[in-house]
Amino acid sequence: MNQKAETNPAAVATEPKQAGEACGQKWWWVEPTVWTERMLKALERGVKGDKWFALMDKVFAPSALRSAFVGVERNAGAAGVDGQSVMRFQARLEEEILHLSRQLRTQSYRPQPVRRVWIEKPGSKEMRPLGIPAVRDRTVQMSLRQVLEPIFERDFAPQSYGFRPGRGCKDALRRVDQLLKAGHHFIVDADLKGYFDSIPHQPLMERVKEKVSDGRVLELVESFLKAGVLNELRQWEPTQSGTPQGAVISPLLANLYLHPLDVLMQQHGVEMVRYADDFILLCRSAEEAQAALEKVHVWTERAGLQLHPQKTRMVDMTQPGEGFDFLGYRFHHGGKRWPRRKSEKKLRDKVRPLTRRNNGESLRAIIGNLHPILRGWYGYFRHTTGPVLGRIDGWVRGRLRSLLRKRCGRRGKAYGVDHQRWPNAYFARHRLFSLYEAWCRDRQSQK
Repeated sequence: MNQKAETNPAAVATEPKQAGEACGQKWWWVEPTVWTERMLKALERGVKGDKWFALMDKVFAPSALRSAFVGVERNAGAAGVDGQSVMRFQARLEEEILHLSRQLRTQSYRPQPVRRVWIEKPGSKEMRPLGIPAVRDRTVQMSLRQVLEPIFERDFAPQSYGFRPGRGCKDALRRVDQLLKAGHHFIVDADLKGYFDSIPHQPLMERVKEKVSDGRVLELVESFLKAGVLNELRQWEPTQSGTPQGAVISPLLANLYLHPLDVLMQQHGVEMVRYADDFILLCRSAEEAQAALEKVHVWTERAGLQLHPQKTRMVDMTQPGEGFDFLGYRFHHGGKRWPRRKSEKKLRDKVRPLTRRNNGESLRAIIGNLHPILRGWYGYFRHTTGPVLGRIDGWVRGRLRSLLRKRCGRRGKAYGVDHQRWPNAYFARHRLFSLYEAWCRDRQSQK
């Protein structure tokens, strides 16, 4: 650690002030208890040597940890290996915050291993690991992210949309639509195999060190990477690579590691749309697409990553029948798009438990429970074709008719006369949200 650098921090305010107007504009999303107006001005103009020193005091400040817990509480989530829930942590909040602050300040803090659980991949029989840190560790990670995120966000590329402030899936989809309409019809549909689990620790830490020179912050980041996991048999396993999916700091580190790939594509004039580890390249010719794919192959090998050999492919959108999946949508030849099968299956899986024939709730209550699910799903998939939405509406009504049929003492699924007894208008009167009717209203309002 550079002694002189430690005594002359690059951008730490001696008298912290709220970020004020600076936060309200470009940096509206930063935590004002951490990023003072003076720090934001330094961030905008750039600090000496392009590195930040003496940041640890911002991480362990009780005010920063309190604001970090607000984010942890908002995200909820299960307990970690210590069994402590968010509610239990909150019940002793001030005591827990001061304890964490003291541990971080005295360098006695040690993160616990993450609790590993396995969840199904949508539309697949494969399982993927999810790491659940303890609530106390999630709080520290959130505080750490509040400090580090603006430093790296300042330089992140515009084609990166995942887990970034003020950006999201809809922005990425909008950009894909723009590029397709502009003639970028040759697509490289890329898939990084087990990305979050395979990020090499040492190269990742080198990326962090490019901007951060506070040794205690670097040690804290590395301690989360090396904390290990506790498996289903409660056996500790070391983590030689990767950053756990489910950890608060993981999305930022994942974006940081792929940032050089974003820059490489920019330098070669390749249009790229990336959401975390899910990205596509959009080109004007097959030759351009092939060259771009080769560049990605070379970069991923050097970065210690691997493109999935079966899932990475080139698509010619000028050919009928061709298409690709991205962020829940299926893009087709001719500019059409609709929810991919996995997306529709996820919706059905949410609706089924609420519409079982042995559900004893009133129809009004059942429809009330369905409303936020259907409305939320439509909010994302509203830019699709009407017939798909109409088919899903019919399936939902069919399940409700079967439920009502059972209440009348009849077995089996609804059919024939049941459609006359409980027509579509019946469910409309009970305020069942209709995807297709919402789509029609939106289309009408756009004219």
